[in-house]
Amino acid sequence: MSEKIQVSDNYDIVIVGTGVAGLFAALSISPKYSILMISKDKIKNSDSYLAQGGICTLKEPSDFDSFFEDTLKAGRYENKEDTVRVMIENSPMIMERLIEYGVEFDKSSDGSFEYTREGAHSTYRILHHKDVTGKEITNKLLNNVRERDNITLCEFTKMLDVIIDAGSCKGVVISHNGVSKTVYAKETILATGGIGGLFTHSTNFRHLTGDSFALALRHNIELENINYIQIHPTSLYEKDANRKFLISESVRGEGGLLLNKAGERFVDELLPRDVVTEAIRKQMEIDERPYVMLSIKHLPKEEILRRFPNIYRHCLEVGYDLTVEDIPVTPAQHYLMGGIKVDTYGRTSIANLFAVGETACNGVHGANRLASNSLLESLVFAERAGWIITEEIDNVSLSCPEVDMTKYIDQDAWDNGNRELILNEIKRRDEDFYDKWCNK
Repeated sequence: MSEKIQVSDNYDIVIVGTGVAGLFAALSISPKYSILMISKDKIKNSDSYLAQGGICTLKEPSDFDSFFEDTLKAGRYENKEDTVRVMIENSPMIMERLIEYGVEFDKSSDGSFEYTREGAHSTYRILHHKDVTGKEITNKLLNNVRERDNITLCEFTKMLDVIIDAGSCKGVVISHNGVSKTVYAKETILATGGIGGLFTHSTNFRHLTGDSFALALRHNIELENINYIQIHPTSLYEKDANRKFLISESVRGEGGLLLNKAGERFVDELLPRDVVTEAIRKQMEIDERPYVMLSIKHLPKEEILRRFPNIYRHCLEVGYDLTVEDIPVTPAQHYLMGGIKVDTYGRTSIANLFAVGETACNGVHGANRLASNSLLESLVFAERAGWIITEEIDNVSLSCPEVDMTKYIDQDAWDNGNRELILNEIKRRDEDFYDKWCNK
């Protein structure tokens, strides 16, 4: 089905980004309001679509304290505790809504949900759809969005700027079909993902270059912990790959072993991601090669094919058979814990401007995200943003201030300026991290 491409001059709400956060926010807003959703690339090309491992949930009330502690411990206790509580408490309701939207999670032979675990989890609490959970959730949410007549989807449409006037957001400047234009809105939601496109080695799509953060710096929109960037321990080492293929943490959660050059295990694979990543980095220096090995060949072949069909297929395509041989893995930039500072309803420091998903920093993740909390966090707070927008939008007037469009004539210069702003801000906040991971 082709996307709608007619872009009007104004809408009630503009949502920039079509990952699970943007889609769920749109579905959580009353259908009586007009919504424009834009994607910088293809509609499905979001990091949500790439998520493999699964989505955390509170499977029973007795697990609350453990779930809460696991999240805080992984985040080095820099998390905002009230926000973590909101996420965990709302997780069962989010699962119900996903199932209502048609999402299918793997089940055991007795018909009950099959849970897995990943690094830094003290128990099995992660729902999954094989090893393509993000794809399953994104597709089902997108199907529901396409059924809404009030929502216009537009791909290959780039946000150049946000329109800020008198301390309030009035919409966005976009590049659509090669033409720059203004789109005014009562409310604007930024759901543009992270910053992987700025890194040489990243599991993210290359077009995710942190545009929202650069615009925040240009307009004095408050950022928080923009230097809290997660390096995933295990991406498949492919010398010439553009985007690194993620080897899900659930592979280690199901028994995968990390091995050095001598074939020896050198780390507890289920420690928090930052700990495992640093251990791998040091081992690569010792081994004098740009990867270590990951082994699951000791697991039953039928179990590997059942749980990790997508990972198995991709590895086979590039010459590795997971069932009989080890595969080379290397750390890669994966996720941003910081971002645009928001409250538990996604409100930023600018009126009528919201941020959700990886673009937002509500404090759930602290300094290091617990595995499989990303999809959950995105959905919980996107829904809350949709709720508050529906509640308040009738009190917001549409305003259309004039915008100087000449600054966007040279879009390459504008983009390069954005890139420089973000990288300089990361360096300013954490020069050690910048030198280790950004300055390559």
